[in-house]
Amino acid sequence: MKLQLLGVNHKTAPVEVRERLAVPEWRLEEATRKLLQHPGVVECVVFSTCNRVEFAVASDTGADLHGFIRDYLLTDVSTLREHLYEHNGDDVVRHVFRVAASLDSMIVGEPQILGQVKQSYAIGKAIGSVHANLDALLSRAFSVAKRVRTETAIGSSVVSVASVAVELARKIFGNLQGRSVYVVGAGKMSELAARHLRSHGAGTIFVSNRTHESALKMAERVGGTAIHFDQLYRTADQADIVITSTGAPHAIFRREHGEMFMHRRKNRPMFFIDIAVPRDVDARMSQVEGIFVYDIDDLQQVVEANVSDRGREAERAEKLVEEEVARFKRRMQSLDAVPTIVALQQRLEQIRQSEVDRLRGRLGKLSPEQESAIENLTRSIVNKILHVPITTLKGFSGSDQLASTAELLRSIFGIENDASQWNGASGVTNEEASKRLHQRQEQSLAIHSDENEVAEPKPGSRH
Repeated sequence: MKLQLLGVNHKTAPVEVRERLAVPEWRLEEATRKLLQHPGVVECVVFSTCNRVEFAVASDTGADLHGFIRDYLLTDVSTLREHLYEHNGDDVVRHVFRVAASLDSMIVGEPQILGQVKQSYAIGKAIGSVHANLDALLSRAFSVAKRVRTETAIGSSVVSVASVAVELARKIFGNLQGRSVYVVGAGKMSELAARHLRSHGAGTIFVSNRTHESALKMAERVGGTAIHFDQLYRTADQADIVITSTGAPHAIFRREHGEMFMHRRKNRPMFFIDIAVPRDVDARMSQVEGIFVYDIDDLQQVVEANVSDRGREAERAEKLVEEEVARFKRRMQSLDAVPTIVALQQRLEQIRQSEVDRLRGRLGKLSPEQESAIENLTRSIVNKILHVPITTLKGFSGSDQLASTAELLRSIFGIENDASQWNGASGVTNEEASKRLHQRQEQSLAIHSDENEVAEPKPGSRH
């Protein structure tokens, strides 16, 4: 199975490019379903945050992900090639591990990205786009993220969007004491920024969201007041600081709004923190005197100036990721032997069951103790016969000898190859046969995983 990933992030593309490819949260399931239907795709997951949009797939023969972007997002891919990156095989593993561990984030060490990756994973599991390969990859990525946070100090004293917002607001207002804050959109990042501003002296907090119930809930959490979304333009000028992240496909604050706000405020300054992609605030808003607009890329520049002292911890985390990539590679290589191991087990179990049934016919009714003795004896014999072939196959995992050894064992035991044993007289289609083989791999992965594996956390909510 071939792993592929195509994407764009804050390092390769400015926000005006990223917003062309953005997949809002409400379209994430739809995008995943469409990707699963794309030619060549067997498994898939879509990651979409304010700083990245990535399409990861597992395929038998390779999938044209550039074609998917063109067809689904209706975007001319030729204009984006300099901004897109593509990974294959082990590079996909490395990249996903780094993303989950927040080593590829705008703010290295921030915890929100892990929740977003888990949300994408949960969607993939729910709609059936995540099976053996991506399930193993993402489950391990969650453990890698936990290990990075536990074994390094990369997550300590994190420079966050919230702390950057405070720093910039201080430069503009001098003192945050009593300053009012308006939160537009009920996202986790907006809430964190509002809380951080509150802890540094900000006073009144207004919350507005298209779904008023969500605004009410956030207002209760941050000690603020919920405002109906249709009152946004009538009330926004009451705030000194506006934090906006709505997921709208176009700007909701334009230059004419800024001019109106400044007129009502009698030119008292107003600070916009726009952490949405696509952006909520039109770039021309910053041309209005008295209005200061900072988008996600502006915040990145401030962040980069504050994280230089964490380089050593980042290096430690990168080494840890490389260890995990090698470990995952060995683990996945062992799956090459799974079809033959499962087939051997099934073949010998058929023989065992047939002989036990024949014995019952000769001996007549047996007591429960005799039944148990026969079952235990015959299963023990089968396990002893299987021990050497299975150990040998596992020992050859990842080597050139695996294929020839597996073929020899199949020939000796009269086993058909791979999914073909499910076809033919059974009436099972090739698609169903492939699905059953993936299910067997999933089961085997669970059974034969390393003994020291830690139980993976359940997918969390999107932040």
